[in-house]
Amino acid sequence: MAKDKPRRPKAETPKGFRDYFGAEVTERSAMLAKIAEVYHRYGFDALETSGVETVEALGKFLPDVDRPNEGVFAWEEDKDWLALRYDLTAPLARVYAQHRNDLPTPYRRYAMGPVWRNEKPGPGRFRQFYQCDADTVGAPSVAADAEICAMLSDVFESLGLGGDYVVKVNNRKVLNGVMEVAGVLDPSDPDKFAHERGIVLRAIDKLDRLGLDGVRQLLGEGRKDESGDFTKGAGLGAEQAEVVMGFMQARQSTGQATLQRLTELVSGSETGKAGVSELETIATLLDAQGYGPDRIEIDPAVVRGLGYYTGPVFEAELTFQIEDEKGRPRNFGSVAGGGRYDDLVKRFTGQEVPATGISIGVDRLLAALHAKGRLGQTAQGPVVVTVMDRDRMADYQTMVSELRNAGIRAEVYLGNPKNFGNQMKYADKRGSPIAIIEGGDEKERGVVQIKDLILGAKIAESATVEEWKDRPSQYEVSRGDLVAKVQEILSSQS
Repeated sequence: MAKDKPRRPKAETPKGFRDYFGAEVTERSAMLAKIAEVYHRYGFDALETSGVETVEALGKFLPDVDRPNEGVFAWEEDKDWLALRYDLTAPLARVYAQHRNDLPTPYRRYAMGPVWRNEKPGPGRFRQFYQCDADTVGAPSVAADAEICAMLSDVFESLGLGGDYVVKVNNRKVLNGVMEVAGVLDPSDPDKFAHERGIVLRAIDKLDRLGLDGVRQLLGEGRKDESGDFTKGAGLGAEQAEVVMGFMQARQSTGQATLQRLTELVSGSETGKAGVSELETIATLLDAQGYGPDRIEIDPAVVRGLGYYTGPVFEAELTFQIEDEKGRPRNFGSVAGGGRYDDLVKRFTGQEVPATGISIGVDRLLAALHAKGRLGQTAQGPVVVTVMDRDRMADYQTMVSELRNAGIRAEVYLGNPKNFGNQMKYADKRGSPIAIIEGGDEKERGVVQIKDLILGAKIAESATVEEWKDRPSQYEVSRGDLVAKVQEILSSQS
């Protein structure tokens, strides 16, 4: 009886994950290096935390605290639940609580790396993705919030996005003040009206998609969408809803006018007044540094969905237009968000520790740079030294070593050298700018052939025979001039 053949594993990426190849990895690394340079200039230190945290440390950041292996990739070990980190903020809280006696206060840190979420994947939505965070822990002054906004603005400038972005700033205290005036927040009993507040927050967050009328419906009895599905509303009365709608329309032509309007809306709420005062301070500090409303502005429509924000909140929006999947023009949209979360470390220490920070969506920002033409040019491959004689591999390795020592990306062809045509196909597939050729005849004469593959491709594409003769793409130079000639050709190609 024949034995069953062993089943071969299927060569496929797990659902919700993806692989990143050469240029994608290089582009991301280059972008993150520019961002890190800005963070470093502001005095922030790099921090790399473990990719695994205890579920207890993740705490309320879990999407479902009652099911510790839902929303995160988690497993039980020695009666403890461990999980791949869900974001970079919860690990920061754990690190600061654990090492606070050894860290300076305030502690400025930035972190970049992958995070994992066990959620249903979809188009452009993956279970593993990169985040890039910067946070200040231990600074109660809103000067720290203003610094975060200025730093984020400088990040976009350094990436060549000047004029194509705006950093928007609001304050959750102002929103809480509005909720208090509207009668859906009782400062003496924060849990009261929690359900209604949740609906109001989600409604405000949908302003761009639903418009004012759609939001007004959600503040009241509810809204029926185009498909006929009904979403129950917050059940606010007409006067209550008008307070919230006034807040959403509070943005005026100038920052000062916006602040004045917010002051009117939160009249009677001490929390709201404190929030407006903090926004005024942030605006004053940024103005003193030259960050005008063309770069950073007060915008009451910024809500930020996470419940742990306690003060200023930020959102960075790219304002240039792209086409959606139906070919309609729209703004590129948000690529970063954050805010103040003073209760974060308290979970570990029992003491309130002020903190504020920002998180950049790395993949979103990379997509934006591609859309603006800042990235995506064909990445140049290495100079390829072809192999004409197997027995002279040492000669070819010497050539490639000289090129590398001169700072030129280069490699020796390490496949089967029998078919020279295959070597040229390899160089083409690698996107190589130049191929080096030295056969036995060239070796005896002390010369090498240098083939400009970029120019050769252009000539083959469009040149006449006469032009081809006048513009040769292959050069014979003395062996000693190899590096200099390669440098000259590379310079002409750039």
